[in-house]
Amino acid sequence: MERLILCGGGHVSLEVAYMASRLEFEIVVIDDREEFANQNRFPMASQVLCMPFMQALDLVGSRADDFFVILTRGHAFDGACLARVLQGDYAYVGMIGSKIKVAAVMKTMREQGYSSAVLAGVHTPVGLQIGAQTPAEIAVSILGEIIQERARKGPGVAPPPEQEPGVLCTITRKSGSAPRGKGAWMLVRPDGACLGTIGGGAVEYQAKLDALAMMKQGVQKDHRLYDLSHAAAELGMVCGGKIEVDFVNRRK
Repeated sequence: MERLILCGGGHVSLEVAYMASRLEFEIVVIDDREEFANQNRFPMASQVLCMPFMQALDLVGSRADDFFVILTRGHAFDGACLARVLQGDYAYVGMIGSKIKVAAVMKTMREQGYSSAVLAGVHTPVGLQIGAQTPAEIAVSILGEIIQERARKGPGVAPPPEQEPGVLCTITRKSGSAPRGKGAWMLVRPDGACLGTIGGGAVEYQAKLDALAMMKQGVQKDHRLYDLSHAAAELGMVCGGKIEVDFVNRRK
């Protein structure tokens, strides 16, 4: 699963984390202030690191599918975080700030030897220009830009977690306007909780029921066709089409 790494735990970061928790990201929050970096404040995050930013970024590391958003309390911290992120791998890096603040950080970065080409890839000021004012509106603009960038990079799907028990449901074929395509997956855990998605709605719910039935009956593998067309026509929905789904029971 792609990671969304938030450098800073302030008001905007909190709104971003809440909204991103519905967008299939593993959320990591970094801040050096205990009142802003704690699990009670960010219950949706898989990791909340309360430590100096450089130490936390070293601990987190970097991957080619990481999305970094820099939202610290000052341009000195922003610049330090940006410099460290640019030294590693990432799919996206965005930094909040006014035009004056951004210009100051970029001037420092150029003085440190970062090329114009590398700096041009930094999304700053972060977010789509939609006139956002409140923390929630700014979060919408940030996540809109991240969704746009994720889509631009292609339809690749992060692999499901290895060895975790449950039934792995994977779309093997799509026709029509089904919302998710080939390779999309959902892991139905033994307790009924789900990770990932194959499109949501009634079809995903039915797939979950089918997966739970497989676990109960001890079935190892299955393949099913789900037709969204009839429900879409009846309800006046845009999404229709059909998906074929492979089920694999990872019994422990």
